[in-house]
Amino acid sequence: MTDFHDRHGLSVDSRLISFIEDKALPGTGLDADRFWSDFADLLAKFAPENAALLAKREDLQAQIDAWHQARAGQVHDAAAYQDFLREIGYLVPEPAPFRVGTADVDPEIATMAGPQLVVPALNARFALNAANARWGSLYDAFYGTDALDAPPAKPGGYDADRGAAVIARAKAFLDEAVPLASGSWADWQGGQLTLADPSQWAGSKPGGILLTHNGLHIELVIDAGSPIGRTDPAGIADVLLEAALTTIIDLEDSVAAVDGEDKVLGYSNWLGLMRGDLVESFAKGGATVTRAMEPDRSWTAPDGTAFTLPGRSVMFVRNVGHLMTTPMIKLPGGAEAPEGLCDAVITSLCALHDLQSLGALKNSRAGSVYIVKPKQHGPEECGFTDRLFNAVEDMLDLARHTIKVGVMDEERRTSANLAACIEAVRDRIVFINTGFLDRTGDEIHSSMRAGPMIPKGEMKASDWIAAYEDRNVRIGLACGLSGKAQIGKGMWAMPDLMRGMLEAKIGHPKSGANTAWVPSPTAATLHALHYHAVDVFARQKEIAGEAVPSLGRLLNIPVATGRNWSEAEVSRELDNNCQGILGYVVRWIDQGVGCSKVPDIDDIGLMEDRATLRIASQALANWLLHGVCSEAQIDAALTRMAAKVDAQNAGDPLYEKLTPDGVAYRAARALIFEGVTQPSGYTEPLLHRYRRMKKAA
Repeated sequence: MTDFHDRHGLSVDSRLISFIEDKALPGTGLDADRFWSDFADLLAKFAPENAALLAKREDLQAQIDAWHQARAGQVHDAAAYQDFLREIGYLVPEPAPFRVGTADVDPEIATMAGPQLVVPALNARFALNAANARWGSLYDAFYGTDALDAPPAKPGGYDADRGAAVIARAKAFLDEAVPLASGSWADWQGGQLTLADPSQWAGSKPGGILLTHNGLHIELVIDAGSPIGRTDPAGIADVLLEAALTTIIDLEDSVAAVDGEDKVLGYSNWLGLMRGDLVESFAKGGATVTRAMEPDRSWTAPDGTAFTLPGRSVMFVRNVGHLMTTPMIKLPGGAEAPEGLCDAVITSLCALHDLQSLGALKNSRAGSVYIVKPKQHGPEECGFTDRLFNAVEDMLDLARHTIKVGVMDEERRTSANLAACIEAVRDRIVFINTGFLDRTGDEIHSSMRAGPMIPKGEMKASDWIAAYEDRNVRIGLACGLSGKAQIGKGMWAMPDLMRGMLEAKIGHPKSGANTAWVPSPTAATLHALHYHAVDVFARQKEIAGEAVPSLGRLLNIPVATGRNWSEAEVSRELDNNCQGILGYVVRWIDQGVGCSKVPDIDDIGLMEDRATLRIASQALANWLLHGVCSEAQIDAALTRMAAKVDAQNAGDPLYEKLTPDGVAYRAARALIFEGVTQPSGYTEPLLHRYRRMKKAA
C-alpha cells in the first residue's frame, strides 16, 4: 500500500517526497517547505487551465465530427472545410513575420548538425548508452552490422576479410571528408600528415589525431601495437566519429510509467544524468559490467593550447503532454495532479544540479535546461507551456528563459498553425520535430468521421505527409531557427537494417533538418556519415526562400474514396495492425517495458513506442466505424496474431502468453474497440488503466 503525506494541502506519494527532499533539493539552496508551498500554488493556478485546454480539444473535435457527419456521402469541399476550421478557431491567423529570440543555446543544438537518440528514462543502462554515444567507433559500426556490401562476419572469431573491407570503407570516408594533400588515406604510412585543407587538423594527443569536417570531429586512434593497428601501415586502430550530439531522455512515449514508483525511477535516473554520477551494473557474457558516464576528452590544438571536447551527448528530457494525470500527487479535493505540470517542476529541479555544477560532469555549458514538450494542440497550448515554464523558473529562482522547449510537431492543429506555435514560445524554443506515427494517428482521429482511411502502409506516400514534412522545415527556417535551434526528423525504426538506413536517411539532412532520430548508438555512428556528406547549414540557406507547401495540401484528408476492399486486402491489414498492437501491448502491460525491439508481422525487429500503437489502433477503429471490417473479423485477427506473438516471444522467460481473459489481451482489444472515443486517439488512458490492474494483481 502506497503511503501519502500532506505537503501544503497536496497528498504526495512518500516515495516522491523522499526523492525530492533527500536527493533533489539538497545542495540547490532551495528550502523544502518553500518548494512544496510554491509547487502547491503552481498546481492550483495551472491545473484548471490545463483542464480547460483539454475540454477545448474535445469541443473542437466534436464540431469537426459533426461537420463530417452532416456531409456524409457528399464530395469533400476543401475550401468550405478550411473556412469552417477558421470559424471554430481550429485554424488561427498566421503571425506577422518574426525571428525567434532564443539565447544561451549549446552548439550541439544551435550550430551543429548530427544524430539524436531517444531513450526511456526508466532504463538506466539505455540512458547511459545514449549519453555516452557522443563518440562511436566507425570500425565497429561497419563490422557488426549489414551496412557494408561485404558479407557478414564469420562466427567464432575475427574475420580478417571483413575487417579489411571495414578499414577500406572507413578510409574511403576519410578521403571524402578530410582528403590528404596528395594520395589516399589507404596509402598513408604514418609520420608527417598533410591535409588538403590544413584547417581540418583540429588537435592531437598521444595515440590520437583529431580532424574536423562540417562542424563534426573525427578521431583517429593510433595504436600500432593493437591487433588492428599492427595490420595498418599507419597504425590506425580505429576511426571514431562524433555521433549522437544530443539525446532525449524520455518520460513519455517510450516508458510505462503509471504511478509514483515508476515516476520516481525516471526522475532518479534524470537526476543522475544531470549530476554525472549515474551508474548501472548488469550481467553480460557471464560477468558483471558497470557502466558510468564518459568524461570529457582532452586535446592539444595545433597552436599548442589545451582544450577539451564533451564526452557525452547534450541531454534533453521529454516531459509528458497535457493530457494525463498522475496518482503520485493528489490535489486538495482528491483529484490527481496533471502529470505534465509535475514533470515540468521536478525535471527542472533535477537540472539545477547541472546548472549549479553540483555534480561531477556538465550537461549544458550554456546554462540551459532542455525540455521536449510533446502532443501539444496548437498555439494556445504552446503559450500555456511558455507561461508554465515562466512559473517554474520563478519557483526555482532561475533567470527567464533558462528552461528551453522543444515542440513536437505531431498533432494536426500544431502542424496547421506551426508558425503561431513557434511564436508562442519564440524566446525559449530550441527544437521542432516531425513524428510520422503520432501525426498519422492524429490525422486519422481528427478526421475519423470523414470516411475510411487508406491503409497504414500507404500513408507515407500521401501528399499531406509530404506537405507536413516540408512545411516543418520551411516554416522553421522562416522563423529563424537556423543557428538557434534544431529542426528534426523522425526515427529509423529498424536497428538491424543499417544498410537500408544508410540509403534512406540521407534524405533528412538533404531536406534541411539538422538532426534526426536513430534507434541505437551504432545507428548514430552510421547516421553521422550523412552529416559529413551534406552540409546542412548550407542546405538550409539554399532552401530558406522556397515556398511553404500550401495549407490545403496539409489538410488533404487521406480518405480512401470509392475504394472497393478485397477480402485479402482487409485481412492483411487487420493482421498487420493486430500483430503490432499485441506485440507492443503485451510487453507494456505485463512487463512495464515501454520501448523495445518488437518483431513485426514479417519478423523484422522494430524499435516500438506508443506512437506505433496509436496509429495501428486508430486505423482499425476507423475501419470498424465505417464498415470496412466487422468486430468478428477483428477478433479473428486478434486470435490469429496472439498465436504469432506468442511464438515470437517463446524465448523470453518473462513472457506471459496472450489469452482472451488476460490483462494485456483485453487492453489491446480495448484500444481498438474504444479507439473512436479515446481523447485525440491517445493510447495512454487505456494503457495506464490496464497496467495498474496488472501491477495490482
